[in-house]
Amino acid sequence: MNQPRLKELYNKNVKAELREKFNFKNIHQVPSLTKIVVNIGLGEAKENIKVLDIAAEELAAITGQKPLICRAKKSVSNFKIRQGMPIGVKVTLRNAMMYEFLDRLINIAMPRIRDFRGIESDSFDGKGNFNLGLTEQYVFPEINVEKSDKARGMNITIVTTAEKDEHAKVLLESFGMPFKKVIVKSGK
Repeated sequence: MNQPRLKELYNKNVKAELREKFNFKNIHQVPSLTKIVVNIGLGEAKENIKVLDIAAEELAAITGQKPLICRAKKSVSNFKIRQGMPIGVKVTLRNAMMYEFLDRLINIAMPRIRDFRGIESDSFDGKGNFNLGLTEQYVFPEINVEKSDKARGMNITIVTTAEKDEHAKVLLESFGMPFKKVIVKSGK
């Protein structure tokens, strides 16, 4: 089986560039991707359980992996949620599936986002992990708009081995992640 395109790019070019740029003494200090978690929260699943099946089917089509149904850990009376109720679906991608998904996200899905000008770079968590929220699943070509009942948002967490956000940002930029350019205006 062939290696995913982004993994090949990482092994051939990115690893050496990052090691040289940040002056890492050991090759194992170079940041790499660990996993990607894709999560869809389904608040409306408490009234209509069929929503859970539709969302799970769509997430499976997007990621190529069967999603895990997340259940409520404790009851919350204000939200009318009981312990054990299904409230979302998630998929954890690793290795080849992770690189394939990231490739499709960057090169196919993001250009299809309406009025897209780049991603805000302030969504790092301080430990080198990046969170990205999408407002609808229709940006992925695997989703058939006629069969889908409504637009659902999703959260995508990209977990890296980077110890600093700056290292993780450079890693993601080298994969082609379109971050917004910061424009510094002069005082004159």
